[in-house]
Amino acid sequence: QVHFAESGGGLVQPGGSLRLSCVASGNLLHLYTLGWYRQAPGKQRDQVARIQSGGNTHYLDSVKGRFTISRDNAKSTVYLQMNNLKPEDTAVYYCNLAGPEGPSSGSWGRGTQVTVSS
Repeated sequence: QVHFAESGGGLVQPGGSLRLSCVASGNLLHLYTLGWYRQAPGKQRDQVARIQSGGNTHYLDSVKGRFTISRDNAKSTVYLQMNNLKPEDTAVYYCNLAGPEGPSSGSWGRGTQVTVSS
């Protein structure tokens, strides 16, 4: 069973930046596609970005050009650099597996709150 622990969220003004980190536990994680997800109050959880084992990335249209996902397999860590943040980016951010089988339902962490507000 894989487990994830997210950190790095906070309160930031519109146009600001944050860098989220997620440490993953489990074997052979370097082989998996990992992703960041977010859930705003009253809304479903959506995938924001994902990164394959070889480094290929994919982004939600609304964050393209502003967010960058990266990974450090040696540290079992995946990052999300978020620039030019907007109020609509406010949500709890989670990481999880992001391959064809989707996220692991038993592996959701507590997430990290990102609030964009002036």
